[in-house]
Amino acid sequence: MRNPTDGELMRLIREGQQHALTELYDRHAKLVYSIAYRIAGNEPLAREAVQLVYTRLWTTKADYDASKGVFSSWLITITRNITIDVLRCERRHRSIVPIVDANVAATGDGAPEEALERSDRQSAIATASRSLSTPQRRVIDLLYWKGYTLKEIAEMGGEPVGTVKNRLHQALKTLRRHLQGLKEER
Repeated sequence: MRNPTDGELMRLIREGQQHALTELYDRHAKLVYSIAYRIAGNEPLAREAVQLVYTRLWTTKADYDASKGVFSSWLITITRNITIDVLRCERRHRSIVPIVDANVAATGDGAPEEALERSDRQSAIATASRSLSTPQRRVIDLLYWKGYTLKEIAEMGGEPVGTVKNRLHQALKTLRRHLQGLKEER
């Protein structure tokens, strides 16, 4: 029996035949992992990207078209995009600063002075964020907490990118001004 081509395997995957995905994995897993590792720079993120690549191949409705290029190039593009998404997600999670609830003092975790200081900081941040306009809060939320780019935010709002950049600049300036006292206390 002859080996099916990558294109034929993708057609079988669309039909829900799991053995086709297994064979595709066996053929290309080393390539996918090496690309993901080179982009991510560490093993756990590369492994996550590999898993997402093959999950995407199994679930996507997009089909590989052999007339547009070789399968490995198509797969490398998918791997690159997914690995970049994994990195963005990781960066967002790393950049999130947990705001400790005021209940920390009541639970007895940490020194009472530290809990009070955290509570004061949390209160100052909440007060500073209330000084922002609704569009400014939206830009901060979408950019820093949800990981959208300035261009994507502009497209969502049907606004020029320059408007969104200006709104972000003004929001950061306002937050900096309100939180300046918090920084000086340290």
